[in-house]
Amino acid sequence: MMKLSRSPDSAVTFIAAALASATLLALAMPGRVGWWPLLFVALVPLLLITLYARPGRSALAGFSFGLVYHLALMYWILIVLGRYGGLPLWITVPALFLLAIYMAAYPALFCFLLSRVAGRSWHRERSIAPLVWAAPALWVGLEYLKGVAFSGFPWMDLGYGLFSQPRLIQAADLGGHHLLSFALVLANALIVAMIDRQRRAVRWNVRAERRLLVAAVLFLTFIGGYSMVRYQVAGAIADRSLHAQVAVVQGNIDQAQKWSPAVKAATVDTYLRLSRQALQGRDVELVVWPETALPFYPQQDPLMERVNTFVEARNAWLLTGAPLYDLPQAGGGNAQIRYYNGAILIGPDGHQRGSHAKQHLVPFGEYVPLRQYLSFLEPLVVSVGDFSPGQEKGPLVLGPMRLGILICYESIFPEIAHQAVIRGANLLVNLTNDAWYGWSSAPHQSLAMAVFRAVENKRTLIRAANTGISGFVDPLGHVVRRSDLFVEASMVGQVPMVEISTVFNRGGGLFAACCAFGGLLMVLVPARRRRDSV
Repeated sequence: MMKLSRSPDSAVTFIAAALASATLLALAMPGRVGWWPLLFVALVPLLLITLYARPGRSALAGFSFGLVYHLALMYWILIVLGRYGGLPLWITVPALFLLAIYMAAYPALFCFLLSRVAGRSWHRERSIAPLVWAAPALWVGLEYLKGVAFSGFPWMDLGYGLFSQPRLIQAADLGGHHLLSFALVLANALIVAMIDRQRRAVRWNVRAERRLLVAAVLFLTFIGGYSMVRYQVAGAIADRSLHAQVAVVQGNIDQAQKWSPAVKAATVDTYLRLSRQALQGRDVELVVWPETALPFYPQQDPLMERVNTFVEARNAWLLTGAPLYDLPQAGGGNAQIRYYNGAILIGPDGHQRGSHAKQHLVPFGEYVPLRQYLSFLEPLVVSVGDFSPGQEKGPLVLGPMRLGILICYESIFPEIAHQAVIRGANLLVNLTNDAWYGWSSAPHQSLAMAVFRAVENKRTLIRAANTGISGFVDPLGHVVRRSDLFVEASMVGQVPMVEISTVFNRGGGLFAACCAFGGLLMVLVPARRRRDSV
């Protein structure tokens, strides 16, 4: 077995292990480096420490790992809050640290629970097999919790790191991206087991342990084999499906000027010009503009007539992001006007045929929770609007196309895409404005998460972003065409409208929820046994 040069409870050892895992995982995730093979070994140092250290020390190692990793992963918060939110450094830096501290609480809890459930701090000759299976279940259970607690912030869960490898990720249509997270943690834990089994003297039931480790290998073999076979089968289905010709337009409108009344006409002209380029000589059925491509309320602004006239003249459909509002009904008492971050569908006759309002709003970006106590964050809301959440109304229908709409970071919530598909969507459309992130890694991370919505549901995903990255993701997760960041772009693609139902469609997030329940049982059952033995 690999020997630790110091006690696993020593500060030097657990800090070194935490930093090693944080560095490896940060290098593996999409962004500046994105070397995905590191995903299969990045957690090994952290798991080795957790295997031997006491629960308290393990939790401290997990917290140190989580803090460093999330500071490296989400440094773009400084750009969002500072450059575009207008907040000073004395607010943006503490805000980044507070978010990183919150995110670090999850790996801290993971290491604490894993040490208690499967560690050796109290039994030096304990089998390694419990750790191999407990680690992925606890990790995914906490990913699930992170995605629902406090409105949810499942940014860059572990499985997303494989987004660029379509042949490896098709099993996401069984258990979602969480199933890939499970497989990656299991692979890391198996490496720890291989290191541990180099010890010559063991005193536990070797035969029983071997069965559990072989089962882990077979599980990973199944995931890999299923993905390879599913890649071929689903690809053939997509090829035989009905296709639509869709254009995506990326206006590259400066975020600092986007909402200026003086430039809104120029903004519309930019989108009309790029749309003409896309439609030139092509039989395009649908044109897609990004989130809030119309920097005004289409219900009342005269510029909307220019857009309607263009659509009617080109005999095409247009889907565009726009702010919307609802007036209070007569006799509504003290009801106020409700504003939405939405999308509208304009038909070939130049009339609106449908609308969609964003359901999952961005805290501190589209609304301020507890704003009476956090008034100093008001600049964040002033720049975009104080919106209300919309309600799911089913896909927008245009002929054979049924569009499931994901606005902005709704694409990181699997349940929203899942609901759209079970309501009948055969295409997913992600309208977003990633200009807030600047030249950081965040636009690449946002695209990586959107790719999994296509794979989980076996639906094409059409992505229109104000400043990039725009493009087309096929049902297998290939990014078929994509734009660069901060350039104007217009692209046309033939997109398959797949109608098949996946296991994920039928079960949604059941796999992750089962891991959360299983992790809870792992913690409660041993604790009860210890109490009963006293």
